[in-house]
Amino acid sequence: MADKNDLFPEIEPYDTGMLKVSDLHSIYYEESGNKNGNPVVFIHGGPGGGTSPRDRRFFDPEAYRIILFDQRGAGQSLPAYELRENTTWDLVADIEKLREHLKIDKWVVFGGSWGSTLGLAYSETHPDKVKAIILRGIFTCRRRELLWFYQDGCSLIYPDKFEAYRDHIPEVERGDLISAYYRRLTGDDEDARLSAAQAWSTWEMTTSRMFVDEELVKKAEKDTWCLQFARIE
Repeated sequence: MADKNDLFPEIEPYDTGMLKVSDLHSIYYEESGNKNGNPVVFIHGGPGGGTSPRDRRFFDPEAYRIILFDQRGAGQSLPAYELRENTTWDLVADIEKLREHLKIDKWVVFGGSWGSTLGLAYSETHPDKVKAIILRGIFTCRRRELLWFYQDGCSLIYPDKFEAYRDHIPEVERGDLISAYYRRLTGDDEDARLSAAQAWSTWEMTTSRMFVDEELVKKAEKDTWCLQFARIE
């Protein structure tokens, strides 16, 4: 008997593409499931996290036309980890451009973590294009949430994991870890940028599940992915 928490079976997309959304950015998108099904757009977390094949499995492929896309600078979108022209409102506009490109009248908006915030921003901007909103792992990017996760709070739950994240920054700068990481992630020193991205991403991948998922943590070892994830966050 299948576990009640199992996702739907693995599937492959029937269509993929790149949509040019500005002079600088092109976003990757894909469709899977039922071509004539109820359209649902999956909005990934991070920001900068990108999509994965697992994300298709949240939906019944017989019932849904499943649309995944990578936000600007993330996943297979180009250019990778680009911060210019990469704001919440750029992303809201991209979602609407994708809906128009796919000739969808209305769709279900499904967002998790940062995707819950972006999904709400899109839905409030284009309420007439949204059938329903499904949110999971809600993270609204309020200042107190950021401080709890990256400065003081989650550190008490995973103190051993926090040490490596904290100790990457010199003691004199530890009063504001987010700013310290930001300076390194946006600086000109490529080695410093990459090592900061790996430390930042490892901390988040270690703590983002109730139990540590070692396969998830390994993603932080991939240079392009961790730069996308950490810089855009």
